[in-house]
Amino acid sequence: MPKYLFEAHYTAAGAKGVAQEGGAGRRAAIAKMAEGLGGKLETLYFAFGGVDAYVIVEAPDNVTAAAVALAVNQSGAATAKTVVLITPEEMDKAAKKIVDYRPPGR
Repeated sequence: MPKYLFEAHYTAAGAKGVAQEGGAGRRAAIAKMAEGLGGKLETLYFAFGGVDAYVIVEAPDNVTAAAVALAVNQSGAATAKTVVLITPEEMDKAAKKIVDYRPPGR
């Protein structure tokens, strides 16, 4: 199943929500959401600096991951950047694909 990394940035309201329900509460809510979409929460880490939380979720497909991003970004409590993750084996397959590409200006 494809994996997606969500970088979450909390608004003030989102930070208040995390403070109220705690980190374990957020993890449970995200796990429930992922499972309800046919996926699975792999990991959740809170951070400080530019990103408030890193979430890796297995999801059935890109459409499901996009639906998650839309839900998060519409909530007003957080914004999310979505990164599609690929395995080393998938990278091996990509490296073997022949791509007819011409760089600009050549």
